[in-house]
Amino acid sequence: MAGIAAGDADVVALLMRQHGEIRNLFDRVEGTAGDERRAAFRELVRLLAVHETAEEEVIRPFTRTSVPDGGKVADERLAEEREAKELLSRLDGTDADDPKFLAELRTLRLDVMRHARAEERYEFNHVRRHADKARLASMATALRAAEAVAPTRPHPGTESAAKNLTLGPVTALVDRTRDAVRKAMGKDG
Repeated sequence: MAGIAAGDADVVALLMRQHGEIRNLFDRVEGTAGDERRAAFRELVRLLAVHETAEEEVIRPFTRTSVPDGGKVADERLAEEREAKELLSRLDGTDADDPKFLAELRTLRLDVMRHARAEERYEFNHVRRHADKARLASMATALRAAEAVAPTRPHPGTESAAKNLTLGPVTALVDRTRDAVRKAMGKDG
């Protein structure tokens, strides 16, 4: 993740900035080849995994309890995240030079961008309306803390705060160890 930007004291601004970073990473993956594509894809996988886990731990519980029809909104976003994690997990096992890679990546991109638009339209506006400035700031702090210890690979089936908090630390340790070994072996983290 990039450093803390000025607007990142507001959880919605932080998440919107990350959505922009995700779009840029998709562009980088699609616009490169070979080792550069693999490195950009590793970065995209990590950002998506960490971002979604943090949203599941911080945003979805707030939405569920504080937003009108919050349970329905949260459930819809969680279902979208599970689908994206499943596709990302399959794609993560595909070589970036495989002819099928770009087609699958484009499908993932469409799913992720549709999900981001739904969050921005149906969730984030309501979060802003139902949280004061101090709450938005505390949620941004909680989101960054969740990202710091989140798994770095997609794990379909863990789309809830409870599952992330129960399984997340062990999964994150395994993912981060795997990342360190891959990096030490010169395999782009």
